[in-house]
Amino acid sequence: MKVIHKLGMLALLLTASAMALASGAEVHLDKAPIDLKNTASLQRGAKLFTSRCLACHSASYMRYNRLRDIGMSEDQIKKDLELPEDVKLGSTMQAAMDANSAKLAFGEAPPDLSVIARSRSADWLYTYMRTFYADPGRASGWNNLVFPSVGMPFVLADLQGKQVLRIENKKGHEVKKLVLESPGTMCTAGSSLCVAGYDAAIADLTNYLVFMSDPSKMVRYDLGYIVLGFLFVLFALLYALKKR
Repeated sequence: MKVIHKLGMLALLLTASAMALASGAEVHLDKAPIDLKNTASLQRGAKLFTSRCLACHSASYMRYNRLRDIGMSEDQIKKDLELPEDVKLGSTMQAAMDANSAKLAFGEAPPDLSVIARSRSADWLYTYMRTFYADPGRASGWNNLVFPSVGMPFVLADLQGKQVLRIENKKGHEVKKLVLESPGTMCTAGSSLCVAGYDAAIADLTNYLVFMSDPSKMVRYDLGYIVLGFLFVLFALLYALKKR
């Protein structure tokens, strides 16, 4: 009994320690504006994903022809995504860089992004892609608030611009703040519009990543409404039959 009691206390202490570490490392995540019914947003996100992310990351569980579910025709998929002639619509989304080359360049092969939205969450992805900042101490020249010491270079830097980290002391607490030092190509009339434009693009990309992680989700929802409607009508008919 004493051994069991000691093991229970040890497990409790380890759990408490893990919870303390998790709470200490917690980073505020912004709410991702996900709308899987917004096909225009999903199409913009698909274009951004194929033009930027597929250079290094693959999506081996996603086929190009599934983009018809978000309203894209076969011609749109080929032209808008600029697919090479040898890539068929039934092909899976493979990275342009092979795994060995990527491992040599970044230290490890970039992860497959097919279900990244399910493993990380939409809020995590939305915040992560907006919290890169310049860090001369890193080999890539970039770091990230959500994923410190990340090995991924900031491939969207030309769109957002250069952010720098500012640490302010407020009431004895260090507060980290990202400041846009130089604007990117999405800036048209000031940094505030630049941030809004880039955030909208990242919202589209996150929206698409959520769709890609479960392409049949909205189909299941539609079928669910149909089944519920059928059951409601059937219940009404059976109730009327019982009364009669």
